[in-house]
Amino acid sequence: MSSKISDEKVQICASFLQEHLSNHQSHQQCPLVVGLNGMQGVGKTTLVASLAERLNRDGISTAVFSIDDFYLTHEEQLKLAEENPDNLLFQHRGQPGTHDVKLANSVLVSLINSQPTKVPVYDKALFSGQGDRLPEQYWTVVNSQGSKPAQVVILEGWSVGFRSLSSEQIEAKWNAPSRTLYKHKLEHLLLLNEKLRLYEALWDCFHVFIQIDSEQAEFVYTWRQEQEDCMRISRGDPQAGMTAEQVQKFVDGFYPGYELYTESLRQGWNLQRPETQLQIIVGLDRTVKQINRL
Repeated sequence: MSSKISDEKVQICASFLQEHLSNHQSHQQCPLVVGLNGMQGVGKTTLVASLAERLNRDGISTAVFSIDDFYLTHEEQLKLAEENPDNLLFQHRGQPGTHDVKLANSVLVSLINSQPTKVPVYDKALFSGQGDRLPEQYWTVVNSQGSKPAQVVILEGWSVGFRSLSSEQIEAKWNAPSRTLYKHKLEHLLLLNEKLRLYEALWDCFHVFIQIDSEQAEFVYTWRQEQEDCMRISRGDPQAGMTAEQVQKFVDGFYPGYELYTESLRQGWNLQRPETQLQIIVGLDRTVKQINRL
C-alpha cells in the first residue's frame, strides 16, 4: 500500500479524532477510546501505526492495540478446535470465540484508568502460520512510570464493533444466498453469535468508531494474499506465512463474520451515539471512494 494512500486516510482519521478529543476532554478525564474496524489486508495495521505517530507528533499521547493481540494461545486454540471438531468456525484463530476476552477487558480497563499496562503480543507466523501468543516478557508496556498517560486508546481489528444478532436474523441470513454461510450448520452460526455477545462489553467502552469499509467484501481475498506475500518478503523467509491455498481456506473461515455482521455495522456501530462513526469506503486499490458520518 503506497504512503500516499495511507497518508490520505491518516489525515481523515486524525481530523475526526482531534475533533472528538477536544469535546471529550472538556467532559471526561479518561482517554478517548476508539474502535477501528476494517477487513483483513485493507491496511489497518499500517493505518493505526501511522495515525498514532501523527497524533503523538501533535502532542496527543496515543496507544494502539489489536484484538488479534488477544487470540488464544496455540495450545488453547487446539483445545477449542478439539472440543468443536465438526465446527469449521473454530478450527483456527479468527472468529469471535478464539480470543481471551477476559484478558482483553482487563487490559482495556487498565488503559482507561491510565495505569501501567502490559499488552500481549501475538506472532501470526509461528506454527506455520497458525500463530501463538508470545511470553509475557515480550509484551508491550503502555503508560509506563514517568511516561505521559495515553489520551487516545485505539483498539483495531477485523471484527471490532460487530454486534450480535437475534437467532431469527441469523437463521434468515443462513437461508438466504451467500458465499460461505451455507457451508456451516445453523447451530454453529448460532454458537458463533453467542460467543460474539461476550465481546460487546469491550465495544461499549468506545467513545467513537472508525470503519474502513470496502466497495466489495470479496476484496478481502486479494488483500489477505498480498499481506502474506509482504510478510514473506519482510522476513526474508519464503516459508513464512500461508500459501495461496491456505489463504483461501483461512479467509473462508473469517468470511461468515463479514456476511453476518457487516450490514448492521454499516448502519452505525452504536445507534445511541449518532455522528460518532467515521466510515471510509475504499476500492480494490485501497484508495478512498467515499466518506460518511453515521
